[in-house]
Order: sequence, then C-alpha cells, then structure tokens
Amino acid sequence: MRFTFFTHSLVSDWNHGNAHFLRGVMRALQAQGHVCRAMEPADGWSRRNLLAECGTAAIAAFHATFPDLRSEIYTSAEDLDPVLEDSDVVIVHEWTEPEIVAAIGGRRAAGGRFTLLFHDTHHRAVSADDDIRGLDLSAYDGVLAFGEALRERYLEAGWSSQVFTWHEAADDTVFRPRAASQPPRDLVWVGNWGDGERSEELMEYLVRPVADLGLAATVHGVRYPPEAREALTAAGIDYRGPIANVDVPRSFADHRVTVHVPRRPYVEALPGIPTIRVFEALACGIPLVCAPWEDREGLFRPGTDYLAVKDGEEMTRTLHALLSDPERAKELARNGRDRIAQRHTCRHRAEELIAILETTGTPAGEVAL
Repeated sequence: MRFTFFTHSLVSDWNHGNAHFLRGVMRALQAQGHVCRAMEPADGWSRRNLLAECGTAAIAAFHATFPDLRSEIYTSAEDLDPVLEDSDVVIVHEWTEPEIVAAIGGRRAAGGRFTLLFHDTHHRAVSADDDIRGLDLSAYDGVLAFGEALRERYLEAGWSSQVFTWHEAADDTVFRPRAASQPPRDLVWVGNWGDGERSEELMEYLVRPVADLGLAATVHGVRYPPEAREALTAAGIDYRGPIANVDVPRSFADHRVTVHVPRRPYVEALPGIPTIRVFEALACGIPLVCAPWEDREGLFRPGTDYLAVKDGEEMTRTLHALLSDPERAKELARNGRDRIAQRHTCRHRAEELIAILETTGTPAGEVAL
C-alpha cells in the first residue's frame, strides 16, 4: 500500500517527540513492502525552531541518518491533490492546520479513493478541546488515539464513531542499548521544561532529589526559561541544551539511571498514557524511575520494568537505592528492554495499523504494492 503521513514534521524533532514514532512506523511499514512518504508544512513551528537554534546542519543530519525516509514540503491546500491521488492510506496528525485537515477531508468526501485517518498524540482533546472540536473530521474514516483514555474522550464527545487505540512505541533499530563512551554519570533526563505543565513536578522529582543526593546529572531539552536554568545550576545539574532524537541512546548509555516526569494533563485528564520517553528509555536498557502516573492499560509491569514513586522523598530514596545496587539496576533494565521487544516496537505498531485498516475496509491485500 501507499501511505502518506501529514505530520507537523518528520525532519525536525525539536520539541516534537512524535517525529521519532512516525519515523519508526514508516520504516517498519517500508520493511513490510509498503511505500511511505511524509508531508510537512514549509514553516512548521518545530522545523522553524530547529533551523533557528541548530541551523541547516540539523536538516542535513536527518537526511544522512535516515536516507530511507521521504519527506516533502507543502505550502497550501492546492499542493494536496497529486499527493492524495497517489495514496491508498492518508494519516493526518492533529497538529496539522485546521484548513488542511478540512481540505483533505473534503477530497475524501468528494470521492477520494483513500482511507483517511486522524492521528492524535497530544492532550489538547482535554486541555484545549475547542481546538479539536473545531476540526472537521466528518469525512474521516477513523481516529487513531495514542491511549485508551483519549479514545474514550473522542467517543464521548462524538467527534468520531470509529476510534482506535494506537499507542506510541520505540524504533528499536535506533533506540537500543549502546556502549558507554565515558565513565558513566549518575542520572540523565531528556525533556522540555515548557509551558508550566510540569514545572513543580520537575522540581520535586528531578531537581531536588539530584541536589539532595549530590548526583552527577545531565539534562537535555529546549524551552528552559531563565528560572529553570538557574534551578538546574543551583542543583549542580549540567544543562546541555537540545539533543537530536537519534543521539538520545548515546546519552542514556553514558548514564546509570533516568526518570520519567509526565506532564500534568496526562496524569490528571488522560491517565494511563505514557509519553514516548518511556518507550525510548526502556528500549535503551537504562533503569527508569517514574513520577506518579497510572498504567491503566497494563502496557508495562511496575516494579519489574520500571520503578514507580509517589512523591519526591520516595524518588530520592529510590534513586539512592538503585544507584547503590548495580545488580538490581541491571535486572530492571533487562526487564524493561524485554518488554519493549515483546510488545512495543514500531514493528508491532505497523502490524496493528494494518489490522486497523482491515477494520475500516482497507484490507492490505486489496491494493497492489
């Protein structure tokens, strides 16, 4: 089949973790014999910020790292017709501009011979529901939601009658254990401060435990305001700015433990949905300690694949115990890596997508490759 993904960006992962997942799914589908391409806006927010902060070398690095991935630029709805005519399946990400969402739906309603799915990997359906409510999804064949709580939200709101849970996952051809390049530091955290959605949580579950334990810690990410950088410096944390997604496994390899600090909307309004960072860390075989989140869907095994804590004091105790027990750390890392390999790779999600398409009336065998 011929897949087209309308994404915020495939090339840029600046504050855009979904790029990792889409890259992995496209590569997995291509390995099965399908044809994939991505369409991204010429002036998307992530791409624009990547260029401003890292320059054109970052774009060149993407193409050098992923020569098998095809991403094209569009500037308006007028660019869509040739692309849609050449597609069997079109998947539109929820960060796509509303007029493009509507235009693609209009082509489908006018007799487009492609299956059309909307893909949601964010919390706007609960934190800014007017943004989603205002989208015209009437001609879409279904919605792919990255967690069961989000699927239920779409159904309850009546935004679509066919909604499928399609979790994110790890591209384990990229996210896998690596050899350390230096004597390991204690702790690394990869993520963005951004928007005040977890500022207090980052202080409780990352900054203060590191300071209290005197850990050698590293932080990578963007959108850190001056007060956040000051807090990291005061805690003795080495803030190293942005990191390309493909370089994250190397950073994990150079540290002994990492933590997961979910944004508040995921904990309070969309419980049970892990972000992509959980999949990435476990795939890389680094022990993971999580601030509170409820794995309602049983994706992982708390206490076996990762450790869960209920407050900052327990985070401090758990990090100290784990860093003092190398065998326990190895066991935890091994279990988490095995869980990813068994259930949560992009190959698994590609297979699930094909099964979903059969449900929507697009059997894989109907279209010649």
